[in-house]
Amino acid sequence: MRDLKSDVKKEEILALKDAIELLSGKWKFCILHNLYSYETMRFKDLQEMALGISPKVLSKELQELEDNLLITRTVNNTKPVTVSYALTAHAKETEEVVNALIKFGLKHRNKIKAK
Repeated sequence: MRDLKSDVKKEEILALKDAIELLSGKWKFCILHNLYSYETMRFKDLQEMALGISPKVLSKELQELEDNLLITRTVNNTKPVTVSYALTAHAKETEEVVNALIKFGLKHRNKIKAK
């Protein structure tokens, strides 16, 4: 007979692994955080706001976020053509997680500075 608690824990661990894999990478949280604030951003604006990211890495991170249904990519009919990115409704569910990490990060930075 299987232990029900064990099955629940396995599901939780698998869900945690999925979430970490989905949001892993140095820049995904920064990209999402900027899009929470500005709703829609162009590629160049995202690059400027994510201090230190290269265009190649930004493209890769945006593609992964789009593949995982967290952002949408819109090609704007402008001259020159511009591309903008926006959060999906699904991505807005990550805002609480990102805000919790920011809160923890600020506390941690202050603790380290006070050392």
